[in-house]
Amino acid sequence: MARLKRLVIPSFWRVARKENKWVVAPRAGPHKKFESVPLQVLLRDVLKIDDKGKDIRTIIKKGEIVVDGRKRKDHAYPVGLFDIVSIPALDKNYRAVPSKNTMSFIEIPKSEAKVKICRIQDKTIIAGGKVQLNLHDGKNVIVDKDEYKTGDSLLMEVPSLKIVEHIKLEKGAVGMVSRGKDSGSIGKVKEIIVTATKDPTKLIYEKGEGEDETLKDRFFVIGKSKPLITVKEAD
Repeated sequence: MARLKRLVIPSFWRVARKENKWVVAPRAGPHKKFESVPLQVLLRDVLKIDDKGKDIRTIIKKGEIVVDGRKRKDHAYPVGLFDIVSIPALDKNYRAVPSKNTMSFIEIPKSEAKVKICRIQDKTIIAGGKVQLNLHDGKNVIVDKDEYKTGDSLLMEVPSLKIVEHIKLEKGAVGMVSRGKDSGSIGKVKEIIVTATKDPTKLIYEKGEGEDETLKDRFFVIGKSKPLITVKEAD
């Protein structure tokens, strides 16, 4: 079993620093190692379903935990940004969302447990002239028409990956900053700045009565005029 020292793990894992020296490492998969949390740690330390790792592993092996509509029986399965974790036995559903300098897990209504926002990271033309959209969470979806752009988002049913709505990254769209010091900030796209150099494309978004700037690759559109999903805890 691959392990990590507690001293190097991300703060959003919520693991107590002075307890055991080692923590289970996330399995290689749809999310990067330090941008995800292994299922066992999520259930024990973040959601606090049970405080014993052995009991948590038993729950997982029984297929009682669902991620994006599929049962996951691997305790090291990596859960990352905008993934949906469901615990049917408790009638609880959670979504991983960006928050200040980190990532948080918020409880969401059951009506949202079957839909997920995915960002288009890349696209490829495949046999027959169809287009394969490569999404931020490692999923791929094939479409007939090339009407999607990198940076756009898709509201999708899970696990079927049926596209419910196409959300373009354009002026007026609502999104969240997914990484960095402004992680979790929500605002409307004001301007997309494409440079003539190798510098990355930047984006200016309206936030409250002001505005801010971030990299295009860090902005995750979540709605055309308002968020299509719950991304913050209720006040």
